[in-house]
Amino acid sequence: MQPARRATADRAYRPEGRGLRALSIATVAAVALALGLVFFYAPLDAEQGFLQKILYVHVPLAIVSLGGFVVAALMAIAYLRTRDARWDVRSYVAIHMSLIFAVATLITGSIWAKGSWGHWWVWDEPTLVSFLIVFLLYATYQPLRFSIEDPERQARYASVFAITAGAFVPMNFIAVRLSTAYLHPRVLGSTSNLPAKMAFTFVVSLLAMALLYATLCKYELTAKNARAQLRALRRLADRRAGASEAAATAAPRRRSAAPSLHAPAAMTARAAGRPGS
Repeated sequence: MQPARRATADRAYRPEGRGLRALSIATVAAVALALGLVFFYAPLDAEQGFLQKILYVHVPLAIVSLGGFVVAALMAIAYLRTRDARWDVRSYVAIHMSLIFAVATLITGSIWAKGSWGHWWVWDEPTLVSFLIVFLLYATYQPLRFSIEDPERQARYASVFAITAGAFVPMNFIAVRLSTAYLHPRVLGSTSNLPAKMAFTFVVSLLAMALLYATLCKYELTAKNARAQLRALRRLADRRAGASEAAATAAPRRRSAAPSLHAPAAMTARAAGRPGS
């Protein structure tokens, strides 16, 4: 096979790996730019000082995590419409990565709460509590999914869960935005209260976090696709080895069971040469 044709076949065989290198480079550049802006461009907060810079990590993590849950719901809808298993895998990976980002959100939020309020957790803060509820809801996704053995039922039930929980996420966000007891700084929309330099740094940090999320999802999808291909090749090799073994075992039997074409002539010659015939 020519190199050009081989490359084309590889791309067709591994669709999830397309553009991974370019996306990784863009992510590294965006994260480096965001860190540079956070430490050298964005001013210190008048009240919280250096501690406020955790905003550029904590809030983008939360937004990307919630957005990933919604994207997973859309992918689940695509699976139920098309029954294409690739959409189910993408929905699973999106939820898996969003859960990881949600854990990082809760950790950074607790650090910020400890530095600002003197407590690791504040139960009367609606943003924290609502995000914890969403996290606990999605924490049941994997146990529910893997408690079902049949692959088709597993994918179908997981998709229904992803759609139902994904519809809850924007409703929860709207409820928090309308709440009166709001202690977090507003960073999105017309009610943003961040200075221009802080707002610009936040937008770049949000973009970097979104690229990081997309890159990690693509890496996981590529790894799953590679493992699936490897399993398929192993099954194919096992079937071929089994067929070759069966053919090799059957060949001697066929040879021993086949009558000799020269047997009648040999018997006639022996009979003719017997004494007294």
